[in-house]
Amino acid sequence: MLICVPAAAASASTCPSSPASEPFAQWGDTNSYTLVSQGNFEGPLSQWTLSGGASTVAGSEPYGVTGAVGAFSLALPAGASAQSPFTCVTASDPTFRFFARNNTLLSTLAVAVVYKTLLGTLTVPLGAVALSGTWQPTLPMLTASVAAGLLSGGTAELALRFTALTGSSRIDDVFIDPRMR
Repeated sequence: MLICVPAAAASASTCPSSPASEPFAQWGDTNSYTLVSQGNFEGPLSQWTLSGGASTVAGSEPYGVTGAVGAFSLALPAGASAQSPFTCVTASDPTFRFFARNNTLLSTLAVAVVYKTLLGTLTVPLGAVALSGTWQPTLPMLTASVAAGLLSGGTAELALRFTALTGSSRIDDVFIDPRMR
């Protein structure tokens, strides 16, 4: 049984426009994406919620998709989690992608979206990502923004949550696809 909880509408002041790029073009995805706030992990993560030993470490995805190869990424030891700051999404923000790799054999990373609703936050698990030993872009993952946008009158606030289930994982350069903007 599916229970619908209205999403809290985001105000215009919390919906800044961000520059878009095509960071996944070399992998055949020419959609435009915007970087999640502090999603390149190159500076302080004051807007992120980290737990279980999640922290920035030296080393970045080697492709330079943000314009230059970075110096840092986010390490998630087994059991650790990280949640991005809330960002505005509409029905035209259907997917997100990021770069990931494992630090140990058989690492898996659980990914969820968290929405602000009128009744508090609602977490929607998306599934687990099996990682390889080299930096790779993930496949596009759904934001569920279509339903949230419809329930909130068009705009909702979403955060992304990453949890290392087994083994140690690293993520870098987290992007949301702002189609049709």
